[in-house]
Amino acid sequence: MVRIIVTGATGRMGSRIATLSKDYQGVELAGALERKGHDGIGKDIGQLIGLGETKVVLTDSLESITGAGDVIIEFTSASATLEHLKVAAAAGKAMVIGTTGLSNDDIGKVKDAAKNIPVVLAPNMSVGVNLLLKVLQDVARVLGDDFDIEIIEAHHRLKKDAPSGTALKMAQVIAEAVNRNLDEVAVYARKGITGERTRKEIGIQTVRAGDIVGEHTVLFGGIGERIEITHKASSRDTFAMGALKAALWVAGRAPGFYDMQDVLGLK
Repeated sequence: MVRIIVTGATGRMGSRIATLSKDYQGVELAGALERKGHDGIGKDIGQLIGLGETKVVLTDSLESITGAGDVIIEFTSASATLEHLKVAAAAGKAMVIGTTGLSNDDIGKVKDAAKNIPVVLAPNMSVGVNLLLKVLQDVARVLGDDFDIEIIEAHHRLKKDAPSGTALKMAQVIAEAVNRNLDEVAVYARKGITGERTRKEIGIQTVRAGDIVGEHTVLFGGIGERIEITHKASSRDTFAMGALKAALWVAGRAPGFYDMQDVLGLK
């Protein structure tokens, strides 16, 4: 049995991970964390999120509960994630990180920690999205410079980072497949007299509206034909289930920097 500690346990993602862990074979909820000052500190996490009594008390100190778990599942903010990463590394605990909005410097710190503990980092833990990443790589290689590439992503109005981590991951995978440096070719907005589109551009456009869980479309536009590949998530449960799958996979692994492609055997 893999014992998990969920950070941000009353949040949109954390609460779903904690709830679904109840019936997920091979996983047991062993700890729940929230920010200091949260009204639920000291209360049973199950009663706070509608799961029923779990005998797991919500705490604001990760250090106090690391001994209870095998894997820490992290869906919080970039700054909180880095703090929790330090605690996990010091305790020798594996991590599954789904936090988005991490900078290149932040990811570098995750990679440094992964020299000592196993870490799965993925901006999107949906099985469908990660299969799509594999498909996009193959499609981009075949189409090459003959097709223009645009990525359109849409999320709920409360999402704080843009573009989404998933859209950026898609762009990175595609850029590598066609031998481009994403930092040099990414175009995030267009307005006014922009001139003709260059062949190397990879457009990444953002929509924020209502309660959209997550939608990503990659458009390959050629002369006389167009290919569109779309993934739509209708529930956060798909991400939560992926995180639980990753926790099962990473428990007991050798230290290393992994992603969902590793978890799903797509590499």
